[in-house]
Amino acid sequence: MHRVLVVDDEPQILRALVINLKARTYEVDTAADGASALRLAAERHPDVIILDLGLPDMDGVRVITGIRGWTRVPIIVLSARHTSDEKVEALDAGADDYVTKPFGMDELLARLRAAVRRAEPGGAEDEAVVETAGFTVDLAAKKVNRDGQDIRLTPTEWHLLEVLIRNTGRLVSQKQLLQEVWGPSYGTETNYLRVYMAQLRRKLEADPSAPRHLITEPGMGYRFER
Repeated sequence: MHRVLVVDDEPQILRALVINLKARTYEVDTAADGASALRLAAERHPDVIILDLGLPDMDGVRVITGIRGWTRVPIIVLSARHTSDEKVEALDAGADDYVTKPFGMDELLARLRAAVRRAEPGGAEDEAVVETAGFTVDLAAKKVNRDGQDIRLTPTEWHLLEVLIRNTGRLVSQKQLLQEVWGPSYGTETNYLRVYMAQLRRKLEADPSAPRHLITEPGMGYRFER
């Protein structure tokens, strides 16, 4: 049995989707705003998310970005926005499929089944909260806590940490980090990495000069270890 999170602020659409999904033996959670969607995604670990973009508290693209910070769960956008630019923005943010309103229920359910088939089994990279001996990272809430205190990270520091945690235990090359954090036109500015990794270690490591979690692989890249 698969679990689906449906995110939409239109009660009629929520009700119709819940009825149709439960009739096909899906377990269903619902959210009417972005904050609830992010919380339920972290708590309930759905197998697929159906997401409207026009939410009352935040744009749906921000929800996609927040979810993609810690999981590859399939996201099907269900939106009244029809322009190609808006579709491209959602897909670039990490959505897997895009269905425009009004929609046919049979088509949406077929796309849902396809998303379930394509989904990879969840693993450690699908954890919303990652704990180490020295600090805790909440990928869904975008918060870091060390010794009971919230640690303020800059957006760049956070993005760098997020990429490393998504690849826990694996070497991430300098070029990959630069392009994911700073953009595709970057690839050789390794001094950026040295500066920001030093800042992260000062904020998170018990002994920044002998890091346990933010490891340098000289000449190659960096690795996050718990």
